[in-house]
Amino acid sequence: MRLMRWMGVVVGSIVLSAAVAQSPQSDQKAATPSAKAAAPAAAVRYRPDRFAGRAGQYYRLVWGVDALSVRWAESGEVVRFNYRVLDPVKAKVLNDPGAEPSLEDPRAGISLVIPQMEKIGKLRQTTAPEAGKSYWMTFSNKGRLVKRGDHVNVVIGKFRADGLVVD
Repeated sequence: MRLMRWMGVVVGSIVLSAAVAQSPQSDQKAATPSAKAAAPAAAVRYRPDRFAGRAGQYYRLVWGVDALSVRWAESGEVVRFNYRVLDPVKAKVLNDPGAEPSLEDPRAGISLVIPQMEKIGKLRQTTAPEAGKSYWMTFSNKGRLVKRGDHVNVVIGKFRADGLVVD
């Protein structure tokens, strides 16, 4: 009997502490100015760094570029590769007109090339890179063999970026 009373007291105190934690007073404490200020930040879409840690450092230190991205364009008929130059000397190989870029999709077993337009030329930028500027090149994806979500590799001369996700 004594044990039952003791267990009743323990269970009762647990229930009481849970009820106090859910009381309206604790809700008022949570609605402090700092909680209100944090609310707009929750509306911002979270976009993770695609090259966190060593991969991001590698592209920044060795090739002088960051913000690498691969995106579908023109309803998937074209795949666009973008990058931002940090160090123009290191990034020179990416804009080299003599280097023939390719976008490889190991899943599909294909390699896309940059199309050459009759009056425009190749759909890529070959000017001397400048720090802080973003550059692009487009690859023909006729037949839409490269899909969104695929992991692709971009190869330009000695430069190689593996595992880029197509957005």
